[in-house]
Amino acid sequence: MNPAAGTTSLALTPRQLWCRARGTLLVLALVLIGGIVLATVQSTGSHGALDPRSADPHGSRAVAELLKARGVTVTVTTTLDETTAATTGTSTLLVTSPDLLTEAQQSTLRRAITEAASRTVLIGAGSPSLPTLAPDVTGATSVPAENRAPSCTLDAATRAGSADLGGERYLVDPGTAADACYPADGLPTLVRVPGPGATDTVLLGSPDILYNDRLDQQGNASLALQLLGSRPHLVWYLPSLSDTSADAPDDDTTGDFLALIPSGWLWGTLQLAVAALLAALWRGRRLGPLVTERLPVALRASEATEGRARLYRKANARDRAATVLRTATRTRLAPALGVPVQDAHSPERLLSALSARLPETTADPKHLLIGPAPTDDITLIRLADQLDALEREVRTS
Repeated sequence: MNPAAGTTSLALTPRQLWCRARGTLLVLALVLIGGIVLATVQSTGSHGALDPRSADPHGSRAVAELLKARGVTVTVTTTLDETTAATTGTSTLLVTSPDLLTEAQQSTLRRAITEAASRTVLIGAGSPSLPTLAPDVTGATSVPAENRAPSCTLDAATRAGSADLGGERYLVDPGTAADACYPADGLPTLVRVPGPGATDTVLLGSPDILYNDRLDQQGNASLALQLLGSRPHLVWYLPSLSDTSADAPDDDTTGDFLALIPSGWLWGTLQLAVAALLAALWRGRRLGPLVTERLPVALRASEATEGRARLYRKANARDRAATVLRTATRTRLAPALGVPVQDAHSPERLLSALSARLPETTADPKHLLIGPAPTDDITLIRLADQLDALEREVRTS
């Protein structure tokens, strides 16, 4: 190759690097933007569903403000300790998600309710919490929330009239003096179970009457105010993951590592895995059959051989270099000895044919063609020379 013509670099140009990496960068940018958007949305002061501080459609700020206007003090709690300390005989306790409580938390809450002699309102209580918090009631299949008639004699229900109820349906044990209201397919979605003294437990199958966007419909507001405003103090309990009382020794989930991870992290990991899989499929796609392409420059065979030899020497790969030399020699010798190409690397066929062609040779064909790897560079060079001499001897014989 003429040095004056210059050299052609095989290194990727900035444009080629950008073309190869832009797909991956785009996926990473989309994931990052999505995470920022979710973090921004979740960091607002809207709080969550059934939160008396939230003005969102599924928040409950409207009913909380109405209760305050009627002189009811509303205390929001997120831990079991705060809830039991705030619950007294002149308070109503509202539990928004009783099924999220552990068995130990439910037992502690039940004792606090019994000692305080207060009213307890449970929203959407099902089989995980009913045996402890309302042992005289069992759950049935749920139904959608819709406008339903009271169909009972409970004063709060008859005064409110029809309301948006549904969700959990309940079966009351025979002999229990309970008020069963707003039935759906024969089973009530609101049940009031009297307790000792002035205590009682109210089960609401669904929280729809407490939502901001449903409060002004039907008799929802009237029913909510009567159930929650019968006492001067309302404790609004929102169970949270930050409650350390959930780490009780008898909690079945303490030994499960995945149960301790918030669901958002699990979904985020799944989304990243799907994005990585799609990126891998996109980068590994085939647009058609492979085609040959001319090299940008013409390389002499001697230069390619020298470059490959330097790589072998740098890696101390004498065994690999010897294998390449012996394989090439066997491949070239086989046609000259009348051995089929597919048997070129069969020691029995090739060596027997070589012995018949060169019965008086001084070289050891088996050692040259099928022997141990050289231990140093001098031995490797000697092997290459001996293989060349053997090949010349076969062709001139």
